[in-house]
Amino acid sequence: MNRRIYLDYNATTPIDPRVRETFVKELDIFANGSSMHEDGREVAKHIYTARERVAGLIGADPDEIIFTSGGSESNNTVFNTMVSPALTQTTHRMEAWGGRKTVIISAIEHPCVLESAARLENLGYTVHRLPVDPEGLVDMARYRELLEAGKASADPAGKILLVSIMMANNEIGTEQDIKLLARLAHETGALFHTDAVQAVGKMKVDAKDLDVDYLTMSAHKIYGPKGVGALYVRKGVPIESFIKGGHQEHGHRAGTYNAPAIVGFGEAALEAAEGIDAYETGMRRLRNRLRDGFLEAVPDIRVNGHPDRVLPNTLNVSFPGAEGEAILLMLDILGISVSTGSACASGSLEPSHVLLATGVGPELAHGSIRFSLGKFTTEGEIDYVIEHVPAVIKKLRGFSTVASH
Repeated sequence: MNRRIYLDYNATTPIDPRVRETFVKELDIFANGSSMHEDGREVAKHIYTARERVAGLIGADPDEIIFTSGGSESNNTVFNTMVSPALTQTTHRMEAWGGRKTVIISAIEHPCVLESAARLENLGYTVHRLPVDPEGLVDMARYRELLEAGKASADPAGKILLVSIMMANNEIGTEQDIKLLARLAHETGALFHTDAVQAVGKMKVDAKDLDVDYLTMSAHKIYGPKGVGALYVRKGVPIESFIKGGHQEHGHRAGTYNAPAIVGFGEAALEAAEGIDAYETGMRRLRNRLRDGFLEAVPDIRVNGHPDRVLPNTLNVSFPGAEGEAILLMLDILGISVSTGSACASGSLEPSHVLLATGVGPELAHGSIRFSLGKFTTEGEIDYVIEHVPAVIKKLRGFSTVASH
């Protein structure tokens, strides 16, 4: 079969043709962007334009953007800052952070946040993992309880240092109320970080309106090149260089500029900003078409995530009686690329920690598939998937019934 239908856009996106053209053109301008000669200054100018475009996508100022190698580095940088001298070197609210050693994250964060938080735990910090409800929204009552306990703590170590809650989940697509979560955190003097890798480019994001201190994004999720991302750092909050050496990124991230990737990121950001309304409308229509097609054609299924507060391109479905990897492999044979969860955890045989956190049992979690659509997805492709998935599930459920006897 030659036909391929790619429905794994949350794992990565293809490079947009306009971005590709910009990226390839920049390859010919090979000078070091830190050099002071004319060639270097030309590259530096292109990098600054990209910085303006990435900042514009999230309503930030250009000097609040630090280019990184991607989302994982950006997230790690925030958590590393929490154990660095930068906490005491800043002049903004310095007294509020001194001695604080308590962190709050959600139970459904990306693995790079979960592991970064676990590292802090190993260093003697207290980490609270917020539970979520069956639709993936964080438990607000528990959140308020933890914040109040931190605020009332007589021991500085018990006060909340950092809250890190992802804006939209990569597996089930549930969107959190980041503006409210950040406001409540700031009322206790805590710093607030959001991993917005899956949200940026799929929904309107305004870092200043949200009032977050740190925000993570990645180029390859918005039709840009791989290996480049950014961290928004609000003016006045602490930040520690994760990669030390040169003066790049105002001294916050050393290393020779990857100018083609950065410029490509800028082009992708510009295009995302220009097309965000059309993207949201088109993706939601196709996603609903796919969801409704499954609900009509496949008996006994569960749609995971929030029914309304969900990324417009993301549909996570559990198929009881059919194993997820078997579904994936059979769809792959039919030319359909999907995922059983996060691409970063694809080598694991463990059920999705996200689905388990929402109360889905291990067996049902193992039978779940993420369909994530993108701007190159067509109605014809959606109809093809709706046509073939029911037969795949029926066949696998038949195998399961035979095996149980």
